[in-house]
Amino acid sequence: MSVEDSAGRVPESAWAKSSYSSGEGGECVEVAACPGRVHVRDSKDTTRAAVAVEPTAWTEFVGFAARR
Repeated sequence: MSVEDSAGRVPESAWAKSSYSSGEGGECVEVAACPGRVHVRDSKDTTRAAVAVEPTAWTEFVGFAARR
């Protein structure tokens, strides 16, 4: 995992907001799946650095979260 400034590297059109986002200012994330990396950022402050993980790590995390 790394924290990196994804501004300019990941096109805005690549980011997808969580389907759980209600638009009411809650804790939501946006994800951009790119070759070799999955970028995750705070949907409330997209200017902050994103966390980048390998696709296998993201798949494991999503599977873990779905079981909770």
